[in-house]
Amino acid sequence: MNPESGAWVLVVCLGNRLVEDDAVGGAVYDHLQGEVLPPGTRLCELGVAGIALLEQLAGEELLLVVDAVCFGSEPGSLHVLEWGDIPQAAGQAVSAHGIGLREALEVGSLLHPELMPRQVLLIGIEGRRFRELGLGMGPEVAGAVAIAAAEVKRQIVSRLGNQPIPSSATV
Repeated sequence: MNPESGAWVLVVCLGNRLVEDDAVGGAVYDHLQGEVLPPGTRLCELGVAGIALLEQLAGEELLLVVDAVCFGSEPGSLHVLEWGDIPQAAGQAVSAHGIGLREALEVGSLLHPELMPRQVLLIGIEGRRFRELGLGMGPEVAGAVAIAAAEVKRQIVSRLGNQPIPSSATV
């Protein structure tokens, strides 16, 4: 747990709201802001991953990253990947944000191991359109927003349900 914030879980929603399917992270963030999250959960939105993600880490138990991904599945498909299953960026990043999640956290573990989460999970929504500004998400991707938000809550409860969360924890 992060002693300063009381957070056990950090949920980071990534994406550029102006770029087609990349806006899905912001849409999931908006959806989650309207929900009651389990105690000890901290929610934030970032336009890009990489080093900016490292600035948010403060020793939480669980890091849940929500982002648009490009795995070759049908648009709107939901992917839930454990740390060991998150691909390394090889020529093309897993997300549309340049440096991949895996690479950013590996850098962080070298620089500030005390801030790294013990568990990392990527909740990725398969996107297809990442080039145009202002066109909005495709219908399949937009349709996955509520499903991804529900998966975030499900993962928090299932992974940390047996953790003793103090009543002073922040939401």
